[in-house]
Amino acid sequence: MVIWLTGLSGSGKTTLARALHQRIGRTSDRLVLLDGDCVREAFGDGLGHREKDRVVQVTRVQRMAKLLADQDLVVIVALVYANPELLLWNRTNLRDYFEVHVKASLATVTARDGKGLYAAALHGEKTDVIGVDIPAWEPTSPDLVIDADNPEEPAAMADRVVAAIPGLIKLVEVG
Repeated sequence: MVIWLTGLSGSGKTTLARALHQRIGRTSDRLVLLDGDCVREAFGDGLGHREKDRVVQVTRVQRMAKLLADQDLVVIVALVYANPELLLWNRTNLRDYFEVHVKASLATVTARDGKGLYAAALHGEKTDVIGVDIPAWEPTSPDLVIDADNPEEPAAMADRVVAAIPGLIKLVEVG
């Protein structure tokens, strides 16, 4: 199974992914977390952040998620870029795919801006920021939407995801 979390930078994807990993991980060690920033770090700095580079990055993560899911692991993915064609590939090629849109307005993520991305982009000091000069694609048919403009505790959000996927805990326990 692949649980794919998408949303703007600063929306809470990584926080939710970690809480979900902790929640599901209590019952299984058959769980893998692929966070976009961590995967980018693991592959090195060969890619920039332009839109075409983001497509390459997402494609890498898609293939990795498929490889791991095909080995009966539950894969949690947290990525920013949500181009409709890439998400369609997920639905077509990833077994037991479940998509979560961690939906936050640009105002919310700009206010949080822990990495300083939006401030730099809005002041013309940085380019290639999704939601500013790269389209912020929203999933057209996510399986679950988390309203990040009205945040909940991470554990509560993780519980909502688990509750939305019938049999997830049993799937992880049984293998």
